Amino acid sequence: MRRKPREEDARIKRRVISAKEFAITYVVMLLLVGIQAGIVVAPVFEYFNPFVQVFVVMLYWVIVALAFLYITNKQIKSRYDIPMRRLSDAAKKVAEGDFSVYVEPLHTPEKYDYIDVMFTDFNIMVQELGSIETLKNDFVANVSHEIKTPLAIIKNYTAALKNSGLSEGARLEYIDSIVKATDNLSALVTNILRLNKLENQEIEVPLKPYDLCRQLGDCALGFESILDEKGIELVVDIEDRAMISMNENVLEIVWNNLLSNALKFTPPDGVVSLVQTSDSDSVTVSVADTGCGMDNETMKHIFDKFYQGDTSHSGEGNGLGLALADKIIERIGGSLTVQSEQGKGSVFAVTIPAIRKIQL
Repeated sequence: MRRKPREEDARIKRRVISAKEFAITYVVMLLLVGIQAGIVVAPVFEYFNPFVQVFVVMLYWVIVALAFLYITNKQIKSRYDIPMRRLSDAAKKVAEGDFSVYVEPLHTPEKYDYIDVMFTDFNIMVQELGSIETLKNDFVANVSHEIKTPLAIIKNYTAALKNSGLSEGARLEYIDSIVKATDNLSALVTNILRLNKLENQEIEVPLKPYDLCRQLGDCALGFESILDEKGIELVVDIEDRAMISMNENVLEIVWNNLLSNALKFTPPDGVVSLVQTSDSDSVTVSVADTGCGMDNETMKHIFDKFYQGDTSHSGEGNGLGLALADKIIERIGGSLTVQSEQGKGSVFAVTIPAIRKIQL
């Protein structure tokens, strides 16, 4: 079987053996041979017996070999041994959990060799490992925080229910609070499992054609009670019919999350718009609100797990909705974008390809 030729790394500017080094080596070898010739043709050399002559020539090459080994060993030590020891020491620190390690390349980028590229890739790897470790720690902290809150509510209200003198109205109120906290905890666990499956590409459901416009209408009707409660006007502008072939249940998560967020951040008597358009290549669904909007820093992290503009976590939700929606749209080959301005609201737009043969 013929091996595929290895592609050269474009970052490598300096080869192991350059034309200049070859030329210098060639000249040195010629010089050494010339010195031997000079010894052999020297007038005094002919007075030695043949054994001594051979011994002198051999002694000369022994000296040359020793010098060659010394120079070669010095080159290997400076070019490979010392850098590899530095890399080994750095790798040991990383293995012990120190992700602040940085190995300085030996040359400037325009003179990079294989060792420099190796150091650069090692530094990138350590940086990524550090980021993963930070994300893991943040994830554990956030999950702990989100689980702790509903558990505390359940514990406190359950203890309060033991009070024999509690009125029936208060008892029902406490039970409702427990049920709500249980629902929040269940939703948190469900979203974490969904995200994990999406990130590990474990969700594979057969795709079926269905009417996207019907689905959007059904999702909007599901928020009718919230619309009435807050007095929010819902403006719907969608086509009569738009058939797509995707996982209906999974895409429903996206629409419900976008609508839920829009209603959450829109003040009473505000407006939420649901618009759907399509062309030969794609279908676009946008959800706009007249809420508080977001600053640039919030928009940078809006799709991060557990991120909430309300850093106190006092608002509804657990910061997983948009992360889940973004991961779903990414898996089906679409895009989820956001435009926002503080005090003027936000617009989330989902674009999915017209031809859908990607399983989710």
